[in-house]
Amino acid sequence: MIDLFPATSDQRSLLDVQRAVAAHACVEDRFDEIRTIAGVDQAFFDDRVISGIVTLDYRTMEEKARAYAIVATEFLYIPTFLAFREGKAIVSAYRKLARKPELLMIGRCGINHPRSAGLATHIGVALDISTIGVSKNILCGISEQPVDAGEFHPLMYDGGQIGWVLKSKENCNPIIVAPGHRVSMKSSIEITRHCLRGYKLPEPTRQAHIYANLVKRTYDHNKQNHTRQR
Repeated sequence: MIDLFPATSDQRSLLDVQRAVAAHACVEDRFDEIRTIAGVDQAFFDDRVISGIVTLDYRTMEEKARAYAIVATEFLYIPTFLAFREGKAIVSAYRKLARKPELLMIGRCGINHPRSAGLATHIGVALDISTIGVSKNILCGISEQPVDAGEFHPLMYDGGQIGWVLKSKENCNPIIVAPGHRVSMKSSIEITRHCLRGYKLPEPTRQAHIYANLVKRTYDHNKQNHTRQR
């Protein structure tokens, strides 16, 4: 396969990469029994991206491990091309985990992407692991809006289903759930619902979000102290 994280910023080349990712993406269950699940989220500090990964026991949602990586951003923020901005940091953080989880839940899109190559799908294909994407907004597609907590409806695009719109908590906007790689449409919603613990976000991505921002605050605090000492 071609390099999934090329140095080039040529958009035609990046589109070729996304087409390759979409061609290799699998929307079938190809994972072992889930004993541990990891959440992934990003934060930004100056010109660097911080990727935080938190591994949880799948049954109890108790934390088992955490890791982070900080990588210089090589790409500007361009909608639908986030994998090229954030992907290397995720891969680096994932490789620091001594024990790899059976599944990654990433706080970005999966196949619910105009070219079926959201960040969760891109990472899944790059690492050949099972992934689910959880995002806060619809990037593409249409869906009936759920009203009650626990209610969910298919997200449709270009004649097919690309994910789910899930009302995860009362008085909160729905979240978008989609397969990334090696996870079926049915399992993506079942696993996500299992991970809900009374918050808008499922516990893996909620904890990863907290962790990534904790790392960011630590670096920001250290930077401020260094500035004052000069």
